[in-house]
Amino acid sequence: MQKELLEQLGIIGNVVVLFASLVVLIRASSLTITNSVNLASVTGLGKTKVGFLLVAFSTSLPELFVATFAILDPQTVGISLGNILGSNIINICLILGIGFLIMAIKYPESAEFFTKMARDEVGNLNFGIFVAAIVPLLLLYLGYSSQILGFLLVGLFVYNMYELAKKRETVEQISDTAEKYERGKYIIKTFLGIIGVVAASFFIIESASFLALSVGVPPVIVGATVVAFGTSFPELVTSVDSIRKGFIDLALGNVIGSCFINITLILGLTFMFAPIEVNISAFSDLILFSLISNIVFGYIMQNSKIRIQEGITLIAIYSIFLVISFSPG
Repeated sequence: MQKELLEQLGIIGNVVVLFASLVVLIRASSLTITNSVNLASVTGLGKTKVGFLLVAFSTSLPELFVATFAILDPQTVGISLGNILGSNIINICLILGIGFLIMAIKYPESAEFFTKMARDEVGNLNFGIFVAAIVPLLLLYLGYSSQILGFLLVGLFVYNMYELAKKRETVEQISDTAEKYERGKYIIKTFLGIIGVVAASFFIIESASFLALSVGVPPVIVGATVVAFGTSFPELVTSVDSIRKGFIDLALGNVIGSCFINITLILGLTFMFAPIEVNISAFSDLILFSLISNIVFGYIMQNSKIRIQEGITLIAIYSIFLVISFSPG
């Protein structure tokens, strides 16, 4: 339906849609970041947890939609699994790689950022990275998808979200009525911002794909660049915008939270309800790079340094992944 509409708009109409979507994306991202930070202050959850709980879940909606379509159309289950693993590689290598470069250049004093984080926040990030790394390895060992594993993954998601929501920092004492009002206002504004980000991202990808095809760019190239990048676009926008504004912990919570949600909730639901099994060995390259990216990021966290070298290393891993993925044979 939307493709027919884009075709009717033509090249000029799609250019208008593209630029209008970019404007909405910038405004929506700003609304999301501002109210997420306010929500972190009011609830006492902290920016990392708000990024993990709220922003990450919302920016993972494109992956959730792909998984839903896979459940309804069993022939696309493999696409959903590839999308989940590929999105996690993009999240760690490309998005955090770009984010670390911005941090190192714009905020050189943030080089020791990990040493200044609260112990439980570092623990949350480490746990998210551990799960994102170990689950693909477990899948490779099993060889095929499993409905039981799906239940376990969803259960792990629910348990971790509950544990995160329980732990709060000390907040300034305000009346219950005022707290509920402020919290509700910030949650609504955050969700509105995220809906704007996801919707604008969708139209940007669709219009950009149409324009690329219209000027003769091969469909394979469009699929390998614009469309493949599309489901991770909300995470990229909100994370880079967070870092640019100095909210590094919010960006980290968003990116690692998205990886965790992809590999537990979304993958778990796919395994639970998809009526066919998937041969996991077909995704060995994706699993390998997912493992490498998580190990490298884990090392960066333990090293406690965020410098230009770290950003370049992560982006280089993503570049190698692209070369290997699209090389013949």
